[in-house]
Amino acid sequence: MHRIHVIDSHTGGEPTRVVIAGGPDLGAGPLEERAKVFRSRFDTFRSCVVNEPRGSDVLVGALLCEPHDPANTVGVIFFNNVGTIGMCGHGTIGLAVTLAHLGKMGVGEHRIETVVGVVAVTLHDAHRVTVRNVPSYRQHANVSVEVEGLGRVTGDIAWGGNWFFLVKEHNEDLRIANVERLTDVTWRIRQAANRAFPEPVDHVELFGPPLDSANHSRNFVLCPGKAYDRSPCGTGTSAKLACLFADGKLEPGEVWRQESITGSVFEGSVEPAGASGAVIPNITGTAYLIAEATLLVDADDPLKGGIRS
Repeated sequence: MHRIHVIDSHTGGEPTRVVIAGGPDLGAGPLEERAKVFRSRFDTFRSCVVNEPRGSDVLVGALLCEPHDPANTVGVIFFNNVGTIGMCGHGTIGLAVTLAHLGKMGVGEHRIETVVGVVAVTLHDAHRVTVRNVPSYRQHANVSVEVEGLGRVTGDIAWGGNWFFLVKEHNEDLRIANVERLTDVTWRIRQAANRAFPEPVDHVELFGPPLDSANHSRNFVLCPGKAYDRSPCGTGTSAKLACLFADGKLEPGEVWRQESITGSVFEGSVEPAGASGAVIPNITGTAYLIAEATLLVDADDPLKGGIRS
């Protein structure tokens, strides 16, 4: 009976499962190289932790790793129901709150290694965290794709730690009651974008007016495994901020309040990242612990590796 120790949290409604013990030995070296080992040799472990019957499509896993650079607090490899993720904003917030719970992170600033680079986190208290993300930028502005059943859809392609297709002009009602329709629409857009552009778009965002007038925008975010993000999406908000900055609609240090499909909110701002037009996004949100558990993996269980789609 193999045991995997995890701590679960949610950030604005989006769950994170941090593996604190029982994970695979990925060897040493840069985190990106260890992530390749994880993908090639331990995909069954990934599925075991986040897929049914132990998990669900919406669950994001976070495998703790020793940092390659000892100046950093920790390394992390994020993964979901279909594979690894370069960076995860809500997951980083959940990770920080989990490490604080374990006594491994105190109030203040810390550096965390991710597969796409080092991010800084500031732990404000037991729940509130600011993530200083990797440089984010808009790759293509106002590009159109022909989407089956929808016609021509126009949006921006941007990087925020993952690749996004961001759509602000559409006819959809961004309410929780419409998630089935919104999932179908954004899945079609993703397929069309991946046929049309070389960037491997793995997330699609729809934007609209907020339900709460204290916020600037509301979004619906489709994640790579076809689950929708219950939070405003940290990397997606980073991509949005990069587009706003590129359009001259957001000044450095100005706060943007991004509302999710569930009504949870991230606060974001940017710092210019040089002449390239990229920005350094700062994303602030709150996370709460919801479980400490030991996952049991019985060698005789025919579904011990999880149910894969």
